[in-house]
Amino acid sequence: MTNGRMALSRRSVLAGGMVLGAGAILPGCKPVMSGLLTGADAHPGDYPTVRAVEFMGRYLDEKTGGRLGIRMFAGGQLGSETDTLEITSFGGIDFNRVNFAPLNSIEPMTLPFCLPFVFDSVAHMRRVVDSEVGDEVMASLEPHNLIGLCIYDSGARSFYNVRRPITTPDDLRGLKIRVPASDLYIAMVNALGANAVPIPFGEIYQSLAQGVIDGAENNWPTFVGERHYEVANYLSLTQHLLTPEALVMSKASWERLSRADQLLVREAAKASVVEMRRLWDIRVDEAKAAVAASDVAVNTVDTEPFAALMRPVWDQFITTPAQQDIVRRIRDMREG
Repeated sequence: MTNGRMALSRRSVLAGGMVLGAGAILPGCKPVMSGLLTGADAHPGDYPTVRAVEFMGRYLDEKTGGRLGIRMFAGGQLGSETDTLEITSFGGIDFNRVNFAPLNSIEPMTLPFCLPFVFDSVAHMRRVVDSEVGDEVMASLEPHNLIGLCIYDSGARSFYNVRRPITTPDDLRGLKIRVPASDLYIAMVNALGANAVPIPFGEIYQSLAQGVIDGAENNWPTFVGERHYEVANYLSLTQHLLTPEALVMSKASWERLSRADQLLVREAAKASVVEMRRLWDIRVDEAKAAVAASDVAVNTVDTEPFAALMRPVWDQFITTPAQQDIVRRIRDMREG
């Protein structure tokens, strides 16, 4: 090791044989975290969330004189989000960026952030996650051996397809729409009259091109970055989901930090949110420009008829008073 850093193989991380950064344990002493900590992200290396955690690593490196840093394993190198969440909870990965959707099966208090049309805008979502509501939802992860550090953007998701513009829910009727393997996403799309088709993310382009599916839904950067706009000629701005993303830390790794370093990690995470949003907004603007220069027909949507169909979905997934309270407080933070 040089200056607290060592090379890692994927096998050593996944085996959990070492939690990178765990310092030597001396007899009678509490272990102290030092070195280069691991970070996992399913997004590619140039994605805003990856770059934000790398920013966080540089922040830690500078503040500790090189004693702490972060090495990112992007692009799903360490597995799917579901896989890396489990590894993180056991202490095999230090930091993990995941969408809130995979957290739903772990902690019910994360479900309100994933409801369709619960957020009115990106500004509304950011206001909520930066408030005590965001803090409470992230704190609910600790019993699951995860420390919630901060919340990133995942953009506004809209429908795109190869058939026609979507202006009312009736336009979705009968269309085969790809969704992630999520009970909530499936219920949402089916409630809108379409046929939800859960297929892996990496198969969307080919499935659109071959007619296996008629459409999908995602944010601007994904629509462009994954080249879906080359085969789906209609983008309808339903903005039905603004599900954020979470940066979590292994509780085992967290407890090896000194109190001062824990405070520093939270400080670095908070600073990384500002950087992530800056990068995200740039990425969205670039994607919009690319679509404007393409043959894609983009249409705005009156979202009220779509949102009106979501009440049964909300009732299906929001079942406890604590969840209902979070939803109420989210809605109370709308503009106007």
